[in-house]
Amino acid sequence: MRAWCRSVIVRDDAGSGTVLGLAVIGSILAVIAVSLPLYIGLSIKQSLLGAADASALAGADVAIGIVGGSPCDVASRLAVTNGATLDACAVDGLVVTVRTKRDFLGLELTASATAGPPDAGTN
Repeated sequence: MRAWCRSVIVRDDAGSGTVLGLAVIGSILAVIAVSLPLYIGLSIKQSLLGAADASALAGADVAIGIVGGSPCDVASRLAVTNGATLDACAVDGLVVTVRTKRDFLGLELTASATAGPPDAGTN
């Protein structure tokens, strides 16, 4: 009676390791795709902070008289050299305050810095 009946072996878990592997790889790629712009933005923010610091220091050098020129013009040139745009510049005696900006993915990232001689601090 068994001669006409074929035995069929069904393996329910065949290929499940492949599907699981693809799911893990897809999840890792999704996390990278979401977090990569965040880390790039943080990197740009750090370079923007450096540009603001350098621009403020350069402007303060001009205000003190170490370098000739206008403090805000020198700060602007240095900001552009560092890949930023000078958004605001204020000179209060020997103290120079600058704000730099840069666009990233439709967002405007800004950073500000103040520089001057140690004894010219503001209250």
